Amino acid sequence: MIDLSNATPFAEGGNRKCFVHPNNKDRCLKVVHPGLVEKIKKNKPWYKKLRSSDSFDDNLREQAAYNQKALKNENQDVWMHLAKWYGMTETSIGMASETELVRNGEDIAETLESYLFREGLSDDINKAIEDFHMWLREHLIFTKNLIPHNLVLYEKDNKIIIKIIDGLGLQAFIPLPNYSNFFARRYIERRIELMWSRIHWDLSGRRGNWK
Repeated sequence: MIDLSNATPFAEGGNRKCFVHPNNKDRCLKVVHPGLVEKIKKNKPWYKKLRSSDSFDDNLREQAAYNQKALKNENQDVWMHLAKWYGMTETSIGMASETELVRNGEDIAETLESYLFREGLSDDINKAIEDFHMWLREHLIFTKNLIPHNLVLYEKDNKIIIKIIDGLGLQAFIPLPNYSNFFARRYIERRIELMWSRIHWDLSGRRGNWK
């Protein structure tokens, strides 16, 4: 068991806290907030309460997302824009999803959101986004909505590279993209469209509904 009782998270979202692995600075431990799963389930409509508690656990949903078909082949290019996943790890404050901690040099990688607020849509970041979208289309990686704070940046060969650190998985009521490349491509294009919508919404002062 990994002791995180005195550790300070380097990042914290609504559902999870993120810690640097005490024995490996290049790995991240994501731990769900205590009692959150029960709270989420309690606030769901009655018909969703019939589902198991596991279906509301972000770590278990992430585990399932990393089992998608596109990530089961031996093509290492699938990891160019996606943080690797190393399994579930027991810690003193609960089970953790253990993933690659993306770094830019020695520093923890900056989020796309942070970059955009500072630099806007520079030529470099536009090229990085274009490369990222080409990767999504080539490998048909299923993600939920691509929110800029769930994407980080690092430099390689004097280029900015975007990596997904959260939000992997299929966001579809009927999972047709799992069974048809036609629907998979449509699904990917919709995620790309929504990513641009979110970026422009962020940069415009977040007025109205970003979708």
